[in-house]
Order: sequence, then C-alpha cells, then structure tokens
Amino acid sequence: MDDASYCATPVPAPAPVGLEADAGPPFAECVLCREPTEYPESARGATLCPVCAWQEAGRSACSG
Repeated sequence: MDDASYCATPVPAPAPVGLEADAGPPFAECVLCREPTEYPESARGATLCPVCAWQEAGRSACSG
C-alpha cells in the first residue's frame, strides 16, 4: 500500500433515494441547540436532537 492511497480522501456515497435532507415532514428544533430533531413539529414537550439527548442522559445519570 502506498502513501497516496492511504491518505486519499474517500468519496462520500450518494444519499439513498427518498432520504434527501428536505424529505418528510417539517421537524421540530432541539430546545438546546436549535438543530432539527427526529420529531415532527407537532410533537409536544421538550424535543431534543440525538446529540443533546445523549448528553442530557449522561448528566442525569451522573447527578446521583
């Protein structure tokens, strides 16, 4: 293996059909970082994106 192939930047695969960024219903914003969540805008309660939900779970687990 030569250095050129080892350091080459991989080409990202195209998105599967039907999973484009604008596909689906409008998504609710995360209440912490304002990123789109996996919940629709009609979802009730405090919606969190997966990253903030993971961090919040870690904080609550370690709070004792």
